Amino acid sequence: MADRLGVPRLGAIAVRLSTTVAGISQAAVEQGELVVRTDRASLLSVMTLLRDDPGLRFQQMMDLCGVDFPERAERFDVVYNLLSVVLNQRVRVIVTTDETQPVPSVHRIWPSATWWERECYDLFGVLFSGQPDLRRILTDYGFEGHPLRKDFPLTGYVEVRYDVDRRQVIYEPVKLTQDFRNFDFESPWEGVLTLPGDEKAHENRQNPPAGSAA
Repeated sequence: MADRLGVPRLGAIAVRLSTTVAGISQAAVEQGELVVRTDRASLLSVMTLLRDDPGLRFQQMMDLCGVDFPERAERFDVVYNLLSVVLNQRVRVIVTTDETQPVPSVHRIWPSATWWERECYDLFGVLFSGQPDLRRILTDYGFEGHPLRKDFPLTGYVEVRYDVDRRQVIYEPVKLTQDFRNFDFESPWEGVLTLPGDEKAHENRQNPPAGSAA
């Protein structure tokens, strides 16, 4: 748990980064967390500073993920979450890109980044320059598209099945073989007049006692 001086300390780091480090467009404490926004050209120098500076010492990259905003020209946020175990503080670094402009790989700064960069490439289609092993890691061979993009169809583009006659796994366009059903949104019990053990209630419904409401 962060101490009571955690937010002021992060605020001082944010002021320092935003005023003295080239390439950082914004550094601020957002909801108690330090968030830094930089550009692609400055990413490697900013990351090296965050790792090596004695007052920062963000020596671990916990993860890297993508966020898709299709309405933007640079639709993707690439988000890096860094941790300083020694100083007990975290920082989130954000850089933006599109489908064609690569983001510099940080695998030489944090070797664990290779796994995360491959995942981001696989699921969002973000390219990473300088990454020697940029290939899919979660989806299957021959998979088309990037499934975490917001414009990716929920049914996908192709389906995979084993063909008994050909004795191999095949890919073919998705086919919706079942028509959409018409739902009446009623309880399945509403059509049941009498449940076991409820015969007396059934009789009362059929022949209500005199004076009862219709």
